[in-house]
Amino acid sequence: MTRILSLHPDNPQARLLRQAAESLQAGGIVATPTDACHALVWQIGDRDALERVRQIRALDARHLMTLLCLDLSQLSIYAAIDTRQFRFLKEWTPGPYTFVLPATREVPKRLLHPSRRTLGVRVPQTPLLRGLLEAVGEPLLGTTLQLPGDEQALSESDEIVERLGGRIDLVLEGGRVGLEPTTVVDLTGDQPLVVRFGCGPVEAMLGQGR
Repeated sequence: MTRILSLHPDNPQARLLRQAAESLQAGGIVATPTDACHALVWQIGDRDALERVRQIRALDARHLMTLLCLDLSQLSIYAAIDTRQFRFLKEWTPGPYTFVLPATREVPKRLLHPSRRTLGVRVPQTPLLRGLLEAVGEPLLGTTLQLPGDEQALSESDEIVERLGGRIDLVLEGGRVGLEPTTVVDLTGDQPLVVRFGCGPVEAMLGQGR
């Protein structure tokens, strides 16, 4: 049975965050609002949850999942960042951006791009998701909650339960959530390269207009 937990968007209740963290630690998949659209999240080492998510979204092994980190210190365990990249990330995180970076040896091979040793990382801004990361105590994996055949991500808790009831464990709700995914920025080259336009301004990031 899929449950809904209603949390305060700015001051999420600690006991509810603990319930969500316990669900994740027990192998659960959680739908949560983010600073972009809704996402599915699960524990980084949970292979079963990863395969369940791939089935839910009809994704193959080439689709990169996003590593959700609380801060740059946590991010640097999994992504190899130089001084230039660190300064860039410090300016643009937290926020509604996913950054493609070289992966460290800490990242399981199954989470990497099959032909490039890279991964997508994100430092979210919303108190609810940050509170969940704090409660879990480690990064989470995530992906946009967009089902096969849909043009947009799901955004209403009741619809998420109606369409995914029994396939995920919890739905967190807290405030209004948009329908647009994150902007994806590749930082593996000499200059930042936007590979998907989504939430968040990018003009200043790139030093030019779209």
